[in-house]
Amino acid sequence: MTFGNYQLEIYLQGLSGVLPSLPMDYAGWEAKAEVAMPASIWSYVAGGAGDERTQRVNRTAFDRWGLMPRMLVGATERDLTVELFGMTLPSPLFMAPVGVIGICSQNGHGDLATARAAARTGVPMAVSTLTEDPLEDVAAEFGDTPGFFQLYTPTDRDLAASLVSRAEAAGYKAIIVTLDTWIPGWRPRDLAMSNFPQLRGRCLSNYTSDPVFRALLAQAPEENPQAVVMQWVQLFGNPLTWEDLPWLRSLTDLPLILKGICHPDDVRRARDGGVDGIYCSTHGGRQANGGLPAIDCLPGVVEAADGMPVLFDSGIRSGADIVKALALGATAVGVGRPYTYGLAIGGEDGVVHVLRSLLAETDLIMAVDGYPTLADLTPDTLRRVT
Repeated sequence: MTFGNYQLEIYLQGLSGVLPSLPMDYAGWEAKAEVAMPASIWSYVAGGAGDERTQRVNRTAFDRWGLMPRMLVGATERDLTVELFGMTLPSPLFMAPVGVIGICSQNGHGDLATARAAARTGVPMAVSTLTEDPLEDVAAEFGDTPGFFQLYTPTDRDLAASLVSRAEAAGYKAIIVTLDTWIPGWRPRDLAMSNFPQLRGRCLSNYTSDPVFRALLAQAPEENPQAVVMQWVQLFGNPLTWEDLPWLRSLTDLPLILKGICHPDDVRRARDGGVDGIYCSTHGGRQANGGLPAIDCLPGVVEAADGMPVLFDSGIRSGADIVKALALGATAVGVGRPYTYGLAIGGEDGVVHVLRSLLAETDLIMAVDGYPTLADLTPDTLRRVT
């Protein structure tokens, strides 16, 4: 698949006087999304922890790396396919889990729109535990594109098992367990708005549709929404320890991926504990301020993973960022805010546009700089920019 051909479509449409209805870069997507989204939702998506330094350096750390061009390679065809957990994917790009994606669309069903965009582009979607529509309904929109289920592990083990079992039955291809969000980080933007969507009953459909959760309620969720929120508060945050890993592993035969691991020692311990993949991420700087940029942690994670797949997100804003993360060893690269903004300004078509734009830039950078395959992108193709 030649992703770079997206630019030819746009130029050819221009010959007929048709200009793009959506911006062509991250700055444009972000600016339009701020106008399109209610202030409370915008602050939740765009904001980060503390003074947002970690969120900023997640992004600017990419600027410290540059790709060395190689000429006379004749990279007329590029192969961006990647093998991941026994699947052959058309590209290494995936949509990272965004817990409020459901309320980022104009119609309030952003999870479904994003899943349909996954079906159209072949870019897998990692579906959060926190959705406006049940995980089964979201999976039904994937078409032939695989989806992953991201688990915020509840304190009730029966509920955790139920959520994972439902994901298996719905056809998800992997379980991603997020480790760094058992408690909300200090987020001044959200605090200023006094807004935490789940406390307002949003994005809780996977709980209200779950038989284990419903059995814990004295009344049906429809009859007492406030009781749903109070029950959710009691169950949401599970401060997992290494002693919980065998139990997590026992929940599923699907590939198990731990999200939020950045230290090589933790990678090795997770590998020894039987996980199938590591997800190097700092939650986009949303959970803890004052930390390292995720991209600076990636090389150590990859080395410690010793061949085990490494997923990566945090700070990805462009095709250039994707190329750099791949060169530093990521097996697959997740994008979050960009597709969220695409959804806000253009619905399903907006997500498709953002994904195709990111893939086109990735493909064209590889073409111009002489890297025809992902295997050609290695750490020694990058240079530090002074």
